[in-house]
Amino acid sequence: MAGTPRGLPESALRLARRPARGYFHRRWELHEWGRDLVPASGPVILASNHIGWLDGPLLVATAPRPPHAMAKEEEFLGRTGHLLRAVGQIKVSRTRNDSGALRQSVRALAADQCVLIYPEGTRGDGEMTQFKGGVAYLALVTGAPVVPVAIFGTRQPGQPGDARPDRGARLDIVYGEPIQFPMRDWPRDRGMMADAGERIHVHLRSHISRAKDALQRDLPGPLPTGSSDG
Repeated sequence: MAGTPRGLPESALRLARRPARGYFHRRWELHEWGRDLVPASGPVILASNHIGWLDGPLLVATAPRPPHAMAKEEEFLGRTGHLLRAVGQIKVSRTRNDSGALRQSVRALAADQCVLIYPEGTRGDGEMTQFKGGVAYLALVTGAPVVPVAIFGTRQPGQPGDARPDRGARLDIVYGEPIQFPMRDWPRDRGMMADAGERIHVHLRSHISRAKDALQRDLPGPLPTGSSDG
């Protein structure tokens, strides 16, 4: 088939990003590191830790390329749902293997777009101790590089997952060196998937550790008991 496959809708996303980015810079002290490590063209997967509610909107607005983020299906209701669909975000279930979300992500990557995924699967301490295999699947199926992302400051120790940082708080976003695998057609066996997942997991955890050392910042620790994990 000639030409690049059709990806997810992106015009509204591109239109919304500039004012949203300006808002984030006005409201908080935002620092971004390693933006040049995100490939300027071709498919790319941003794999971020997830510590607070603001992580998703922050990266969607400020990432070097407009990302199609996996967002929990509970958000796709009412006006918020209409907005998320309009800007090409990807609805995903956190309670089952969501083949539909993976197909949407593969579609975006096949069209040389950017996909944002949270391998931990939910908000937490951000240390990437938990790891779900969807990012490894996407990396092998598409051959897209995986860029690790470490976020700091969107939640403070002891705060619930839906907390907002105080106005003027310092937020840091640190992009790291990509890790990439050759595109794998069938068959992709469990061993291959497990090996890729382990290598990606180690790469992401190493990036977070290096970012903590470089910034001299800690992550906020676990969510309080009973907190929304979003």
